[in-house]
Amino acid sequence: MIDVEDLIALVRNYNPRTNTGLIRQAYAYGMQMHEGQMRQSGEPYFTHPIAVAAILTEQRLDDATIVTALLHDTIEDTKSTYAEIARTFGEEVAELVDGVTKLTNLQLSSTQSQQAENFRKLFMAMSKDLRVILVKLADRLHNMRTIKSMRPEKQAQKARETMEIFAPLAGRMGMQWMREELEDLSFKVLNPEARNSIMRRFVTLQRETGDVVHKINADIRTELERARIEADVYGRAKKPYSIWRKMQEKDLAFSRLSDIYGFRIICADVADCYRILGVIHQRWRAVPGRFKDYISQPKNNGYRSIHTTVSGRDGKRVEVQVRTREMHEVAEAGVAAHWSYREGVRAKNPFAVDPAKWIATLTERLDEGDTDEFLENVKLEMYSDQVFCFTPKGDVIQLPRGATPLDYAYAIHTRIGNSCVSAKIDGIRVPLWTRLKNGQSVEIITAEGQRPQASWIDIVTTGRAKAAIRKSLREEDRGRFVKLGQELARAAFDHIGKKATDKALRTAAKMLGLADEEDLLSRLGSAELTARRVIETLYPELALAKADEVDARQPVVGLTADQTFKRAQCCQAVPGERIVGITYRGQGVVVHSIDCPALEEFEEQPARWIDLHWQPGRHAPVFTVSLEVTISNDAGVLGRICSLIGEQKANISDLRFTDRKPDYYKLIVDVELRDVEHLHMVMTALEAETDVAQISRHRDQKRRP
Repeated sequence: MIDVEDLIALVRNYNPRTNTGLIRQAYAYGMQMHEGQMRQSGEPYFTHPIAVAAILTEQRLDDATIVTALLHDTIEDTKSTYAEIARTFGEEVAELVDGVTKLTNLQLSSTQSQQAENFRKLFMAMSKDLRVILVKLADRLHNMRTIKSMRPEKQAQKARETMEIFAPLAGRMGMQWMREELEDLSFKVLNPEARNSIMRRFVTLQRETGDVVHKINADIRTELERARIEADVYGRAKKPYSIWRKMQEKDLAFSRLSDIYGFRIICADVADCYRILGVIHQRWRAVPGRFKDYISQPKNNGYRSIHTTVSGRDGKRVEVQVRTREMHEVAEAGVAAHWSYREGVRAKNPFAVDPAKWIATLTERLDEGDTDEFLENVKLEMYSDQVFCFTPKGDVIQLPRGATPLDYAYAIHTRIGNSCVSAKIDGIRVPLWTRLKNGQSVEIITAEGQRPQASWIDIVTTGRAKAAIRKSLREEDRGRFVKLGQELARAAFDHIGKKATDKALRTAAKMLGLADEEDLLSRLGSAELTARRVIETLYPELALAKADEVDARQPVVGLTADQTFKRAQCCQAVPGERIVGITYRGQGVVVHSIDCPALEEFEEQPARWIDLHWQPGRHAPVFTVSLEVTISNDAGVLGRICSLIGEQKANISDLRFTDRKPDYYKLIVDVELRDVEHLHMVMTALEAETDVAQISRHRDQKRRP
């Protein structure tokens, strides 16, 4: 346990004028209040508040925040009261301790509607005083560091909550180091096999290549000395979860992953940042499309830095970040830099943002819509990274990564989004689902009479656009959606031997926080709400048994009674992926995934497009997906691969070799799956197998309908 004098020494390192008497008093009070209480690990409970305070000293925070950390569990877990803390330590500390207590009592991983309401409370607390969240994040970080003492089911629940809420929140606040550690600690709990697999491969890679970080670090220092630029250089391998996420996003095996090493160069001023960039690009070849200038276009949370990826020593890709020392303080502390101290006074960092400003940008667009939309929008905003695009007049529009021209249109004005018919990027007409990139100029083309289409929901990324589209669709098509919702409700209730009476629907609407049964039916018809969820709400004991079964003959919604369909073999869409239908003369409707390159040839034929989505619920494992696998040419490997697929309850329908070499085989395995989650389970199991060098989804664009 950290002694009070050691804690004071940590604070004095950055704030020599700290109120040592206040910290000693809070330390003694907290120890007295928690006397006799133990953590599940067997340690005295007060070791936890002290550890939280120590974490906050790393962010150079003020005395009120450090004292709050020492007292943050007293109101909840001891006989202490708000009035007593206010009388002893002042109103500021009492308000902060009370705020942390209220956040602790929020069940952020509860049901959807409760979770949305609790998120509202979370953001209300943030807007009141962001230091409450800083203490809560430090509290969660220490709990995750010591999570092994919890029961396994409790570990999993806390890890999921951390991965979904606290880690992205830390990242959104600019504390990237905390986000990475929270993610990796959660990853260790939720998927230990995958993490161990990555760690093993790291060890193998280091054994084969030596200390790559040290070598590249030395190379960079040599180039900077040659250019007579003074700067500090730091290098490290990326966290296991960061590597895992990149493997999943890019569908790559570890052996094909490149930029697993990152380097930071910290210099004196902005001019040196761009000089260093020139030195790096002169010495090593820059990787196209991997340059980001967050100095000229900073993030909302104040983050500024230059990012570039280059082919370094032995052709290995490395990511290099260049920033000034003041920018680095903000990059490490995020919005917490607003309270940071340097030499005993509040540091005036020109790059630190007003904490109230970024929370306002997070919440200003979330006033409209219901609780579910609020929850969806908040999560989208927290997870977002930014791209910056230009209007034809040169104004900058900031959007989350993955945004489309439709998101851009709604960011300008809801009216522009609703009437959008097409878009031009850098003067070239593009489909509305095109993903925007930094620095592009976007022009929106509108037309009178145009209205949002249901398929737009799957195209847009931002919460603002989704809310506006849904609102428009509800208003325009409410009657049609209510009628369709009635049919969906009747079928779902019949499936479990119940009747979809007005009373039952009214009760379900009330339980789901909706206005009335008509509102519920409208949302059913517009696919905002699933019949499965209605059944689960009213009859949870029956939902698990029957409500999730989907008729394999009718797996998609949106076809007329006389239309037949089949899956396009070029993309092999599975339930859980966004889809669209294309009509073919004599062949019915062919279902493509929304990102299938084959759709480009139908851009000028809108009459052939049909808005489709998968039936909600559990599908039968009848959807064939081709996987391209590279395995070691050793005895028993192929048998283990087949066994692994079988263990995931997946059936192999075909297997064919495409390349045979003395040390490895390449083959394509056709696997019958339920949905995209089932696909990820199979690929994850294979990826973790040491004899699998590479696995990817095989999509053959030559196989057209």
